[in-house]
Amino acid sequence: MKSRFLILTLGMSLLLMMLTACGNAEGSENSEDNGAGEESTTEIMVDGSSTVFPIMEAVAEEYQAANPDARVNIGVSGSGGGFEKFIAGETHISNASRPIKEEEKALLEENGIEYTEFEVALDGLSIVVNKENDWVDQLTVEELTKMWSEDGGVKTWADVREGWPEEDIEFYSPGADSGTFDYFSEVVLGDAQIRQDVSLSEDDNVLVQGVAGSPNGISYFGYAYYAENKENLKVVPIVNSEGEAVKPSQETIQSGEYNPFSRPLFIYVKNEALQNDSVYEFTKYTLENAGEMAEAVGYVAKPESKYEEALQKVNELAGK
Repeated sequence: MKSRFLILTLGMSLLLMMLTACGNAEGSENSEDNGAGEESTTEIMVDGSSTVFPIMEAVAEEYQAANPDARVNIGVSGSGGGFEKFIAGETHISNASRPIKEEEKALLEENGIEYTEFEVALDGLSIVVNKENDWVDQLTVEELTKMWSEDGGVKTWADVREGWPEEDIEFYSPGADSGTFDYFSEVVLGDAQIRQDVSLSEDDNVLVQGVAGSPNGISYFGYAYYAENKENLKVVPIVNSEGEAVKPSQETIQSGEYNPFSRPLFIYVKNEALQNDSVYEFTKYTLENAGEMAEAVGYVAKPESKYEEALQKVNELAGK
């Protein structure tokens, strides 16, 4: 009896080991396909900026409709979170609403990952308040600095400008992993620290809902999120370098009149992954359609010649 029990136990152990080995092999294969890009696969791994996400989501939907066997996995970890995955070799493409940082470049070099930057669209970072806010007619960068910095001394709207109501301002901001947070911090805060009472979220839809539900709320995010929710939000004209108060629009973003908050949006592509036909075809499709998709979701297209230059670079990298 004891002998039969030992034989049965040994058999079960061997079966478990075989199943585990099979599971690990499958996981390894998926991991290799998803990260390195050397294997032939239809699963394209993309992650990064929530600002760039609407463009890439629209591109992916059209691409998969035209290529039913393709799979495109798009995450939204923020520009910083996306670069972390890119550096770890977990993604083929990283979306970003800011240029890559020097320390991120160094880590990619350390990991032997070569990449290429492509601009896919233009954005106008939009400052928004509640729809019922009837006192904020415009803001200067200096006023924004005073409002958002920890040592700015602002608690109520009256602290920003005389005659505005003595109502506490409620601040909503993208999270620290967001490229939009980085861009806003660079332009508005400089070396100052962001105030401590800000509600942070990596989800721009949470920011939209926060301001829409708060009569004294203020936030900032990509133009597409304002355009999608303009019935529930009020966009604030910003005084530009010429001293003119300008609202973000496709025209003012394209012309650069809406400054200093007009900015390019990027994708970063792993060079080696372009040897994979699936990644190559998706990247090519992205650059062929990015301008149209950007405008469809509320951003601004780059000049057509810029996309043509980018496509030529992709073909060179892929050896086409």
